[in-house]
Amino acid sequence: MLILIAGPVRSGTNGNQVLIHENIKKLDQIALQVYQRGHTPVIGEWLALPLASAAGSQTIGDEISESFLYPVAHRLIYCCDAILRIPGASQGADNDVRIGKERGMAIFTQLDEIPVIES
Repeated sequence: MLILIAGPVRSGTNGNQVLIHENIKKLDQIALQVYQRGHTPVIGEWLALPLASAAGSQTIGDEISESFLYPVAHRLIYCCDAILRIPGASQGADNDVRIGKERGMAIFTQLDEIPVIES
């Protein structure tokens, strides 16, 4: 499955770039675990941040990055088979789950809910 990892990135950081990057690293580690279970993980920021940078964004949360972060994630949802919602307050992740549920997608809240696929 192509699984969107949804969780806090900017929530609770007050725009602190160090904390934002720590949150992204946490998502990356969870993505690695999804990959090790035999699936293809994806995080919206993996696609949105390079696009925002190419458009002139200087930092996560500036006006340019804002124009990419949620829209890219929403487009990505339509390509995914499932969403893994990791713990932590995040309106964006909650919205991703809402959209996923409306589409009838599998929504996982624990890594061990994702089946292991042997290669």
